[in-house]
Formats: sequence, C-alpha cells, structure tokens
Amino acid sequence: MISLSILPFKNFAEALSFRERRKGFQVKANSDRFSKPITLFEGDTFYTKVSSKDTNGDLYMYESTRVKKGGPIMHFHYAQDEVWFITEGTFLIKVGEETYEAKTGDTVFGPRGIPHSFSKTSEGPAKMIITFQPAGKMEEFFIAVAEGKMKNTTPEQQEAIRRAHGFESTGDGIGYLKKF
Repeated sequence: MISLSILPFKNFAEALSFRERRKGFQVKANSDRFSKPITLFEGDTFYTKVSSKDTNGDLYMYESTRVKKGGPIMHFHYAQDEVWFITEGTFLIKVGEETYEAKTGDTVFGPRGIPHSFSKTSEGPAKMIITFQPAGKMEEFFIAVAEGKMKNTTPEQQEAIRRAHGFESTGDGIGYLKKF
C-alpha cells in the first residue's frame, strides 16, 4: 500500500526535475542537437533539431537529408501526427488516398492513424524537416535502425520492431512510391 502512495509523488518529482533541467538552446544549420547525426537508409542522414528528451516526449523534430530517390514503406503511427516541411528538393507525399507533390517551402500534414509514405523525386540532395507530435518512440526507432537492429531480420521481426516503436506498415505492397 505504501508503494502506491509514493507513485504519484515520484511522477511529480520526475516532472519537477524535468522542468528544472529545461532551458532553451540553438542547433546551428547543418548540425545535430547532440553532434551525432543518425545515418541510415543508404546515405540518408537525420539531424536531430529537437529531441524527444528535450520535450519529455511531447515533440521530436529532425532534418532529413536524402541522397537517393525513394522513401519509407506505407505505414501509420498509432499516436503520432507527422509533419513534413520541405526545405530543398521535391517529394511525393501520400497521406491516405491523397498524393501531394511537395516542393521547397511546402508543408504536408499526416494525422495519426492514417497510412502515409513519401518519396524523394528530385535530383541531387533534398531536405525536409520532419516533426512527430507527440514524439512517441520514433527517435529511438531511428537510432535502433542506425545501429543495425533491422539488419538480417525477417519481415515479421521488422514489423514487431515497428510495432514496439508505435507504428506498423500497412502491408498493402505500395512500398516506396517509386510506382507513382
């Protein structure tokens, strides 16, 4: 019984501790919040701008620099909205049944629970700012992928990893939007 009465105090203490640690910061252009960009997907680099650790899980924002054409498989997040702001290049972004051609300066919103994907379509490097709100476990997922946790795994194991991080593929075979 005593441990149950301590639990709310512990959560309050954690929240207070987080609040005391919070302060503003700046992340310079072409830099990562922790000076450790996440490199994955054959040359794609993610530069964390606002970590989920900075916001107690409320937000995760990173700059994605993409070299190759293509993008992730169709998927949906259980509890995260996703926003794409294009800073360089052109992307096709599919959200539900709609496909948007997004160019420099454009923003596309993907609500939680709705299948989506994107594909870089322009030549040369392209960049976008991607934001997850709330952060969920997306930052952790990208770090796991960069560390090779998805290599040499079956499709079923890959899906289990996705689900453990709050999202799953749709299984509809649309894949990388290269077919559009």
